[in-house]
Amino acid sequence: MTTQSFLFNREPVWQENRQGLRHKLPENVQSWIYESGSLTQRLRDYYGAGVAVKVLLQRWQTPFLSERRLLNLPEHHYSLTREVLLYVSGKPLILARTIIPAATVKTAKSNLSRLGNRPLGEIIFSYPKLERIAMDIALINPLIWTQPALDEVNIKQPLWGRRTVYGIAHQHMLVSEFFLPEVLRGG
Repeated sequence: MTTQSFLFNREPVWQENRQGLRHKLPENVQSWIYESGSLTQRLRDYYGAGVAVKVLLQRWQTPFLSERRLLNLPEHHYSLTREVLLYVSGKPLILARTIIPAATVKTAKSNLSRLGNRPLGEIIFSYPKLERIAMDIALINPLIWTQPALDEVNIKQPLWGRRTVYGIAHQHMLVSEFFLPEVLRGG
C-alpha cells in the first residue's frame, strides 16, 4: 500500500522548532502554533459547540518518509492515517493529518481508530500522561496541496502548520495541523 493523502500531492518541508523561531512568526500564528492545550477546546471556547469534524481520509497505509523517521517506523510499516477538516457553520478552520502507529492504537485500546467524526483532541487530551515530545513548523505553499484539498477549503495563500509528536504511555503518534485564514482572524 502506498502513501496517499487527500491533502498533499507531496510531503511538506518542515522546520524543527528551535529557540528564537517563535518570535519570527506573525503574532496570530504564534498563538496557534504554540497553543499548549487542545486546539479543539480552544475552537469550542471561541466558536461554541458548533465546531465539527469532516473526515477527508482514514486508512491504514505507509506514512511519508519524514513521518516514519519521526516515529521511528520501518519503511513498510502501516499506520492509521487520518486527515480531517475542523469547521464551524461552513467556515473551514483547521486541516489536520494524524499518523497513529498500530502499537499506539493498541495502547489506547482502539479509541484512536474509532473516532468517526469526533475530534482527536477530545480523546488524547483526556489521557492523564499525554506528553509532547517534539514539534516542527512549516509554511505550506499552495502548490503542494491536492486539488481536492484546494477545492474543499479554497486555499489561495501559504498556510502555517505545526506537527507534534505526542506520547501516550510511551507510544507515539504524530499530529499535523494547518491553520486556515478564518481561524487566524478569529479564535
